[in-house]
Amino acid sequence: MLTREDVLEKAREERVKFLRLQFTDIFGALKNIAVTSEDMERAMAGKVAFDSAVVDGVVSQQEQDIVLLPDPSTFLVLPWRPREEAVARFICDVANPDGSPYPGCSRSVLKRVLAEASGMGFETWVGTEVEFYLFYTDDDGNPTTNTHDRAGYCDLTPVDLGENARRDMVLTLEEMGTDIGFSHHEKGPGQHGIILKPDNALAIADKLVTFKFIVRTIAQRYGLHASLMPKPLNDRPGSALHLHLCLNHKDPGNFGDEKQPEQTGQEIGHFIAGVLAHARANTAITNPLINSYKRLVPNSLTMPVNVAWSEETRNSVLRVVSHKEPELRVEVRNPDPACNPYLALAVILKAGLEGIRQKLPQPPPLAENIFEFDENKKQSARVDCLPHTLGEALQELASDQLARSTLGEYIYRRFARVKGEEWERFQTFVHPWELQEYLSRF
Repeated sequence: MLTREDVLEKAREERVKFLRLQFTDIFGALKNIAVTSEDMERAMAGKVAFDSAVVDGVVSQQEQDIVLLPDPSTFLVLPWRPREEAVARFICDVANPDGSPYPGCSRSVLKRVLAEASGMGFETWVGTEVEFYLFYTDDDGNPTTNTHDRAGYCDLTPVDLGENARRDMVLTLEEMGTDIGFSHHEKGPGQHGIILKPDNALAIADKLVTFKFIVRTIAQRYGLHASLMPKPLNDRPGSALHLHLCLNHKDPGNFGDEKQPEQTGQEIGHFIAGVLAHARANTAITNPLINSYKRLVPNSLTMPVNVAWSEETRNSVLRVVSHKEPELRVEVRNPDPACNPYLALAVILKAGLEGIRQKLPQPPPLAENIFEFDENKKQSARVDCLPHTLGEALQELASDQLARSTLGEYIYRRFARVKGEEWERFQTFVHPWELQEYLSRF
């Protein structure tokens, strides 16, 4: 863990001239304020103030000053800048002028949930798989929907034309302290996947916002646009953000008696039950775009739309990875890369912890084929599905007090306002599909 003195010494050694103070707004967009090295000590002391509107993601009549509190552990020198007059970055918490957490700081929301997990005796580790598309840009540098290649799952050169760009993304991420498991071409043309090795939940959220920044920057160097849009193409696979969650007991020695496997299994079940109990409400946070629900297609054999768990079935929200180890391992499959990772992890983990606290019973696993007709019951087996639209997801979020309290009313109200207006604009817009479907008939 870097200390304040370590950072100052490293900055001198690396000849840092410019410092980016990075932070994330409520909707997951990475922002920054740049200062010169002469102001580094002032910045590290939390004396750089700015307007709260940049964090809220929406301008209102009542704005206030905020201050940025750099986390020394996130200090990195950006690898593509010249070593003379280098550029470095911090990821910052957002605070009120008195130093208390600003209610619109999503990083602080996750820190509160992780403190609660720690109080319950858990350490939280997360691994991720991020999917994205590479598209050509036009002569003005604007993104098109023309994919960079026509390759498929795990293809390689010369079919996979994005291999060089993907390799540079991986190398840059690793140079910035992100451990990569592996990378490959995904199922869609021009679609790629990069797997981040597990780290503590706060660090992985920091790495995910950095990931988006790095991937887009490297793609731009190749004349491409990296899109983390959940469903950019019709009739092609959508892009997911799979979250692999592991809750370890902080002191395994306390659980070393003969009852440990039974206790661990019960905790896994309670955690799963909690996550599933709030999955429909949490979808507004984990899948925050209107476009997100073009990926989460109902009655799909492959999309994670069923509010259930399984070990192998791909269309369940949760997949249980480990029953045997003295730890809890589940994969949450429905989030997409457009989400704010701090808020997404916060609401998922809080739901699971609440399941453990209330000892919610674990539901049965998802059947291999839930659409199979049952002659005895004279009906097909059914489970709840995730919301079909952003509008439905916002209604679920509004009625879920646990999710709202996790976000805090400040973030909830601003998120709900902006996303509600987004949904209304979509509802009143005449889409090309409607003209193609109806104009000649009516």
